[in-house]
Amino acid sequence: MRHGYETRTNGWPWLERGKSLRVRFLARTLSLLLMALVIGAGLVKGGYLDYEDSPWLKLPGRLAGLAGMAADDIKIHGLTHHEPDALLSAIAVAPGGSLIGFDAVQARKKLEGLDWVAAAKVQRLFPNQLEISVVERAPFAVWQRGNMYHVIDHSGGVMTGLPASQLLKLPLVSGEGANLAAEELINQLEAYPDLMLQVKAASRVGKRRWNLYLDSGVAVLLPERDWTVALATLDSLDRSQKLLSKGIRSVDLRLAGQVTVAVAEIAAETDKAAKPKAASR
Repeated sequence: MRHGYETRTNGWPWLERGKSLRVRFLARTLSLLLMALVIGAGLVKGGYLDYEDSPWLKLPGRLAGLAGMAADDIKIHGLTHHEPDALLSAIAVAPGGSLIGFDAVQARKKLEGLDWVAAAKVQRLFPNQLEISVVERAPFAVWQRGNMYHVIDHSGGVMTGLPASQLLKLPLVSGEGANLAAEELINQLEAYPDLMLQVKAASRVGKRRWNLYLDSGVAVLLPERDWTVALATLDSLDRSQKLLSKGIRSVDLRLAGQVTVAVAEIAAETDKAAKPKAASR
């Protein structure tokens, strides 16, 4: 005598066949999904879907749009020298792109990490609005370092993304450490407007002192110490005696209380050239 229950399937062969079909279907479906994922990952890593105007790149934004979470309304304030694309790319946001998982606090930190942004504010207004305000660091001068030209701010910090060729009106400084000392020099020169207008460039020498180069080609050698006094002396001599307009080559102010002027060499006419030639017979 047997106790308990015994499952009989011999009389129901179609039931066994149904289970077997479901298992095979599930296995095949999972295999196809796995294959599709592997192929998709290969296409993404290989860059085959990452091209301009690719519809696959817009897919997350379209899905987010269906859920009302796409960046359809982006307002940016405070940009002067940069384009909105440079700002949005820094926080990985594109117009119409997905805002799912967007963190406004992290976005602000990323923006303030840019060397041309002094301060930033980012607000996410649900579901699809984004407001960004930035304060750009102001370009102050162009710093030549070797063959490279960098736009710098008041503190001497380099501002990437701003071509120096587009800011030709900024003062030009060169030499190691010139970027850090430029603000003090330029502020002092602004006290002498007539002199400042003549300065074409300034070169930092040995991280200790400045040489000024004027539009006329005159070089002014400033001292390491009391150079502000030397500037006042130079401006006074130019206003009273028109020193910088007298065909000189350089003005050396490196020694306290002494002004050394080098006169430009002028090719004199030879006596032969000055005398009239005798008429030939």
